[in-house]
Amino acid sequence: MTNTLMAQEIAQIPSSVAACLDQNAAGLDAIATRLRQFDPQLVITVARGSSDHAASYFKYACEILAGIPVASVGPSVASVYHAKLRLPRTMALSISQSGQSPDIVAMTRAARESGAIAVSLTNNPDSALAHESNFCLPLHCGPERSVAATKSFVTSVVGGLALLAAWHDDSALSRALAALPDACEQALACDWGALSDRLVRAPALFVLGRGAGYAIASEMALKFKETSAIHAEAYSAAEVLHGPAALVERGFPVLGMICEDAARASFTATAQKLHQQGADVFVTGDVSELVALPVAPPLHPLVDPLLRVVSFYAFIEALARRRGLTPDTPRHLRKVTETV
Repeated sequence: MTNTLMAQEIAQIPSSVAACLDQNAAGLDAIATRLRQFDPQLVITVARGSSDHAASYFKYACEILAGIPVASVGPSVASVYHAKLRLPRTMALSISQSGQSPDIVAMTRAARESGAIAVSLTNNPDSALAHESNFCLPLHCGPERSVAATKSFVTSVVGGLALLAAWHDDSALSRALAALPDACEQALACDWGALSDRLVRAPALFVLGRGAGYAIASEMALKFKETSAIHAEAYSAAEVLHGPAALVERGFPVLGMICEDAARASFTATAQKLHQQGADVFVTGDVSELVALPVAPPLHPLVDPLLRVVSFYAFIEALARRRGLTPDTPRHLRKVTETV
């Protein structure tokens, strides 16, 4: 990898994951104990950008593992419209790398004042967001200077998964998380050069996922836009045939986040159908007639999609440079976006 800030921060993902898990152990136990006492029947998430994709990942993991519905609440409900929500027996999970955006802070405060237990994931434990929360889990990933979030996104997902594992005493998920730093090293070594060769001049593509993999597809689509100026759209593999597939013609690139989980068979069938329409389909799985991208060995169905994005980050940083762009400072963007 090169010496761009983005490349340096991607290389720090394994150590950042280890720090997030190790340094939050006591805090996780305290939050888990309180949540078991409170017994939330609903979770709301408050986030924007890459952090909202981390919240979407948590949604699928929580609904699959814990059976508790998760809803994303627009921060403007509090910051612009000043609406009062009724949130009994609710956990509010707010995610923000900086913890500084006024709308995220306002919605977190409103949720807490409406009866929810407010938990925040932020890289800045002294931020306004942390102070408005009942509990804060610091990401412990160190300063992130590249505009495109990478290590902070990964640690936000890890923090959410670790919270679920502690809250519901899930030993299988805990073991997978313990093995994740080493698995991230393996994921960084995966070479997606075949996809880079196809997209170096591409104007657009679809990125597909299912479950937590859809959250990863959304994060990938954002990174294609902000670092490489490619118009990428993320779709659930269950939705892409309901309209968007009409845009797919011969040579149209499609990236599918196929994982070893319950959705694999139906996802594979969708990818093969798009291939039959003429699409250039690349997948993170071994599927006949499709281009397979290498991936790290599987750990757990709720963790494996995260390993895909680690490999992707190394790929997209290099693709941006191949396209003559500077991935650290995408045009028209800055590191901290403060919205109301």
